[in-house]
Amino acid sequence: MGKKILIIDDNEVDLIIVKRCLSEAGYAEIITAQDACEGIKKAKEEKPDLVISDTLLGSSNGFEVCAQIKNLYSQTNQASPKIIIMTGFIDAVDAVKARKVGADDYCAKTSDCLPLIEAVKKLI
Repeated sequence: MGKKILIIDDNEVDLIIVKRCLSEAGYAEIITAQDACEGIKKAKEEKPDLVISDTLLGSSNGFEVCAQIKNLYSQTNQASPKIIIMTGFIDAVDAVKARKVGADDYCAKTSDCLPLIEAVKKLI
């Protein structure tokens, strides 16, 4: 059985690129969401093995999404999905913040998807 991955990104082009990179790496079950609310809803309904969330999500952000997903799963005593927060802005403070809210990894969003694919392989 393949692993289910949820990508949350409000930038449609980035969403398409990340989905394509994951597909090319052999991941077939990929779900997408274009904002925080939709992402949290899909995390609850679809029960993905991994969530990849952008840091900037319009009125919300990936850190809040991560904390809400982790909280949602802890309330139901279910194993939480692994979470990668990705960003176009590398900031050491954000990496620490990502760990504090329960993210399993923090990854740069670049045109080269290799670092993201390696992080995904490491977690699932």
